[in-house]
Amino acid sequence: MIEDYLSHLQVERRVSVHTLDGYRRDLHALVAWAPGDVVGLAEADIRAFVASEHRRGLSPKSLQRRLSAVRSFYQWLLKHGRVVANPASGIRAPKAPRKLPQVLDPDEAKALVEVPTDAPLGLRDRAMLELFYSSGLRLSELCALRWRDLHLADGLVDVRGKGGKERIVPVGSHARAALEAWRSDTHARNGDDPVFPGRGGGPISARAVQIRMRQLAQRQGLFKRVHPHLLRHSFASHVLESSGDLRGVQELLGHADISTTQIYTHLDFGHLAKVYDAAHPRAKRRPK
Repeated sequence: MIEDYLSHLQVERRVSVHTLDGYRRDLHALVAWAPGDVVGLAEADIRAFVASEHRRGLSPKSLQRRLSAVRSFYQWLLKHGRVVANPASGIRAPKAPRKLPQVLDPDEAKALVEVPTDAPLGLRDRAMLELFYSSGLRLSELCALRWRDLHLADGLVDVRGKGGKERIVPVGSHARAALEAWRSDTHARNGDDPVFPGRGGGPISARAVQIRMRQLAQRQGLFKRVHPHLLRHSFASHVLESSGDLRGVQELLGHADISTTQIYTHLDFGHLAKVYDAAHPRAKRRPK
């Protein structure tokens, strides 16, 4: 039954491999805990399961994710008439403290993306980093890109995000130039070819991009934890800081809920607070 649900997520909702693995772990944890068939569990059982996982040391964030998977699973069972009610619908996990994402400042972002193009794979690396920062793509979105998705003459890219949702995102002039140079170097002619191929000719793996970014960051003198999502965070923060348009940033990022995007308003305030502290003669608001 759980495998049927996971197949539904993969085929119909087209969730990422990472999301699918997370749901599998969470639901198998419920099965391992349950005294009997999960179809017969009541609300009190789900509460007991969450409490048990909490005692086991799971963080509030992990509990939220686990409960979300369970809730979604029972909603699917309800839709198919296998249960008469969703026992997880009224249960909420403990609130997790909201952790602000780290970002690069504009100078750090510039230093990262401007990798030398005469190095081995330099044109590819430059195009990859410029596109990440220019368009705020998710790692999975960048890996899946095909040349047919890029409309460089118009400065646009078609992106398929979470759940197969499509959006069109601008591509900046520096990223366009880097991608044109990379396309010329690879002699790409087929629109179905991946923009960033891996060793076997298929799309580059997410892991390969993560490792490469870490190497490039160190080479460019950025000795902090640099990862693909850091450039997405930086893109969002810098656009919001300049424009103040939260709804526009939501559309660019492909967030279904604007509350997800609102975390960047906290980042923007943090930037303004630092400017205030540095510039105002009586700005020291907290004793050190």
